[in-house]
Amino acid sequence: MSAAREDGRAHAAPYDEPDLLRDQFRQLLRYRLLIVCGILVGLAGGGWLGLSANETYIATAEVRLRMPTADPFAATASVDRIAMGSERRTATGDVVARRAAGLLGEPESAAAALGKGLQVTNPPNTEVLRFAYSAGDPALAAERANAFVRAYLDNRQEDADRTVEQGVASLEERREPLLTRRDELQAELEDLYENTTAYDGAVADLSSLTGQISEINASIAGLQALDTTGGRVITEATPPGSPAGPGLPLLLGLGYAVGIGLGLLAAWVRLVFDPTVRSPGDVTRALRAPVLGVLPRTGRGHPDQLLAEGKLAEEYRSVAFRLAYDEAFARRRRLLVVAPRGSIETPLAASVNLTAAFAEMGMDALLVEADLRTPSLGAQLREADGVRPGWAAGGAEYGGPPGWPAGQVPIDAGESGIFDLVPGRRVRNVPRALTSPAATRLIGHADTKGRVVVVLAPAVLSYADAIALTDRVDGVLVVCDPTQVRRDDLARVRELVVGAGGVLLGAVLHSWGSGGIDFGEDEEDGAGRAGDDRDVRGGHDGGGTRDGGPAHAPYAATQRVRPRAPHRAPAPDPRDTGQDTLGLRVLDPADLEDGTPRQ
Repeated sequence: MSAAREDGRAHAAPYDEPDLLRDQFRQLLRYRLLIVCGILVGLAGGGWLGLSANETYIATAEVRLRMPTADPFAATASVDRIAMGSERRTATGDVVARRAAGLLGEPESAAAALGKGLQVTNPPNTEVLRFAYSAGDPALAAERANAFVRAYLDNRQEDADRTVEQGVASLEERREPLLTRRDELQAELEDLYENTTAYDGAVADLSSLTGQISEINASIAGLQALDTTGGRVITEATPPGSPAGPGLPLLLGLGYAVGIGLGLLAAWVRLVFDPTVRSPGDVTRALRAPVLGVLPRTGRGHPDQLLAEGKLAEEYRSVAFRLAYDEAFARRRRLLVVAPRGSIETPLAASVNLTAAFAEMGMDALLVEADLRTPSLGAQLREADGVRPGWAAGGAEYGGPPGWPAGQVPIDAGESGIFDLVPGRRVRNVPRALTSPAATRLIGHADTKGRVVVVLAPAVLSYADAIALTDRVDGVLVVCDPTQVRRDDLARVRELVVGAGGVLLGAVLHSWGSGGIDFGEDEEDGAGRAGDDRDVRGGHDGGGTRDGGPAHAPYAATQRVRPRAPHRAPAPDPRDTGQDTLGLRVLDPADLEDGTPRQ
């Protein structure tokens, strides 16, 4: 069988992007613990911020700055603009903090601690400084904000007064020699006669000195007339009525939203690095084959008998029905049931129930237990009393020495009918037994019209037994638990099966072992199969033939008449209404050639 055929089967139902997104979102919701932890972290962070913010009160005061001027109503030139950045740095400096500590009655050593609660900002395009002080008490915050404003204005005025004093002192130093020279010239004029050259020269010098002294005196007067007030308070700090921050309810809401985001992010990271399969879509993409069925859970967590009942049996019938209408399977009627790795308990139950379903459809079914390492089917199934096997019954019949295969055992499958079992047995050389001519002839019985062979093999990745059978039993059905199998395991199974010439017909999923995934099935046991629904499933009766009588006339010519073993009907279940059984159509694989299966 070519890989192109299998790829065509896989691409028959492509996954578009919305389907992938929905599937991925559903997978994210499986990590509910991570999402809940993210929400709790977000709520804890929001609560902590809310409680800490509720302990902080912010008092604000505003000051409008001005330059020292003799005329407070005069327009300020652009060159006289105040450098607000420098003033803001000055307001938050240590000098202002020490002065504020003095106003508050605190020692200068507390200035650094006081300054930590102060924040000074400058609104754009203004000459205003905004002093905001944070404290745990509203009155204390207002008091300290006003103290820093007062300290800053006092410091600014003191700096201006100091500058004026220095200017006046400098001018007075320049004026002192001029005054001395003026006194000397006045003394000389008293000794000189008027209208003389010397007298005229002294008068001219005295006039010049007097002018210079007058200019200096005018400058000194101008400096002393300056208004050195650093600015005025336009908003005085008052105790705030409510704490700062958005409040506890809003922070809790924001924390909840952020927590959901963190939880989804953690779940997505976990999903990306999770090697296990989390959904039927992952199985389909890894195997490039459809999921034929999802086995419902039972109330006990795992079935305690091989022959299923109720909804579990109906799911097996549905899988068998889909296989019967599969073109690749209908052509050869050979089915290899395997697991990727680990235990084969579920594949064992699946092989038994699928064989029973094929027998119920009127086919002559044979179940071959190819697990020659730990065989167990012979001890778990009930042999049909008084029924002769319908297949060749001995190792010599296959042309090989006694060993495996050594014979068939008719198995009573209850209402499904009877099928033959070739039980496994321990042999010295397993690969030689599986590839022997006797095993090949046994599997070749599926070429006869109306017959089907189901082979149970060990896990593909545990032993090479299944691959050794793939060239003869080329239709492979994978039975796995999505929560326990890895995506790379499924990809490896596909590579091995396709490389050996087989065709992956599909997969059957179950989750009995872990309980970590739920496909929406009801977790309850269905009612037992009652004898009243025999007509729905193909006209079997307690003592009829295996081919179903007249309803299965096309098989009567090719099948032998085999009496059905007495059926021990289970106790009726009050929940059983007789309407939960899927009616199976009798399918002759030869009829698929014209595409019109019979009812």
